Amino acid sequence: MNKSKKKGKLESIGFGFNPEETQHHFLVVIPHGKNEKVLVYERFIWQEGKEVQQIDESNSLDSQLKVSIPKWLWQRVAPYLAQEFNYRLEKEGYKKAKWKEGQNPVHRLFGKELVVLLWAVEDCTDDSQVPVAIVNWQGLRPEERWWLYGVTNAATGRVNDRKGWRKALKYALLENPVSQKQIKQLDFESMKNQKTVYED
Repeated sequence: MNKSKKKGKLESIGFGFNPEETQHHFLVVIPHGKNEKVLVYERFIWQEGKEVQQIDESNSLDSQLKVSIPKWLWQRVAPYLAQEFNYRLEKEGYKKAKWKEGQNPVHRLFGKELVVLLWAVEDCTDDSQVPVAIVNWQGLRPEERWWLYGVTNAATGRVNDRKGWRKALKYALLENPVSQKQIKQLDFESMKNQKTVYED
């Protein structure tokens, strides 16, 4: 991350994204409606000066839709993603961020890590496996998450891919056993309805 200071904190948009460093980023689009899907794009173009980015899915150099998940499922994992990213942002001197309805730019490396977790849980129909995926994801180093994103994205990185490494990723994060102690430490039950990660 580029270290250009602004009012004591390093400059960034959303979760650590600085378009002056690179235009490569991820964009998490959180809808207002509870029955709509949260969409995550990998993008290589940043439209400077635009409050809302224009998304052109027909141009792979502009935006590639990587994952689409129900909003209830996003709300289960969002606090843990914010917690992880904000810890590292603060450590490096960047301002912390919150998820908000609408478009949320995310640093390209954070975006890869985020998508790895979402790919693992995208087919979950209830809460039962989500805590297991979060614990296993937390147990990976950032570099391991980046590697998992790279090998999965190479052949099965489109929104509707459900084979190859994409399937292996689900097994790795959903089937790898974790202890009840780890689940309790996660405090999943009290966190799952948390709204504090969203801006007022």
